[in-house]
Amino acid sequence: MIIINQTVFLWFIKTNICGHPVAKMRKRHLDLGKGRRKHYVIKITTEKDIPMFDPRGDNPFDLLDAWMAEAAEHEINDPNAVALASVAEDGFPSVRVVLMKGRDDNAVHFYTNYTSRKSGELDGTGKAAMCFHWKSLRRQIRLVGRVERLDEATSDAYYHSRPYGSRIGAWASDQSSPLEDRQTLADRVQSFSDTYPENPPRPPYWGGYRLIPHEMEFWIDGESRLHDRFRFTKEGGNWQVIRLYP
Repeated sequence: MIIINQTVFLWFIKTNICGHPVAKMRKRHLDLGKGRRKHYVIKITTEKDIPMFDPRGDNPFDLLDAWMAEAAEHEINDPNAVALASVAEDGFPSVRVVLMKGRDDNAVHFYTNYTSRKSGELDGTGKAAMCFHWKSLRRQIRLVGRVERLDEATSDAYYHSRPYGSRIGAWASDQSSPLEDRQTLADRVQSFSDTYPENPPRPPYWGGYRLIPHEMEFWIDGESRLHDRFRFTKEGGNWQVIRLYP
């Protein structure tokens, strides 16, 4: 029997385990964020000091377009990605990231499977919230409003603009339902590819939604967490805007 005293054991642990790549990775993980928070000298800037962001008098949808265009130039990918929150019948919220795929004068559009969990919650309450966050710009836009399904013609037009593989994927995915294994999904993809070798129609259980906001908030990062926030609310068909404390 080999007996190792405590001093030798601790030396072994320090030199062989703590130096192991996994241990180093864990240490780095524990240290994440350490020393990363910025410490500012607090200085309150006002409109008298420098021209500041002030959207009063603007159409919030025009601002959304302008910020989206800037995000398209700076974000690594998917500048149109947006967190979509819904609420179930039991009152518990759920959130996931979807892609904004266009808008009209009063709403933003996104598409999904109508049999999915999100669709069940959206159809059940008719309400939702969204939040765009662009890290490269240090900006956010938050929307709250009611939700309704897009008309079939609009859903058809968008569906047929998608790549062939994505159109087949819409047929093959029974979204949010349990899946036994990846092969089952691959088999469904092959089956629908055989059925529709070209120009597949839009599945009847797949289409778009409109989120029609009655509230839109624009947020810009500021030093010392003194951010700029403006909230638009729709009253009598017109948008009213106020500045909020950060």
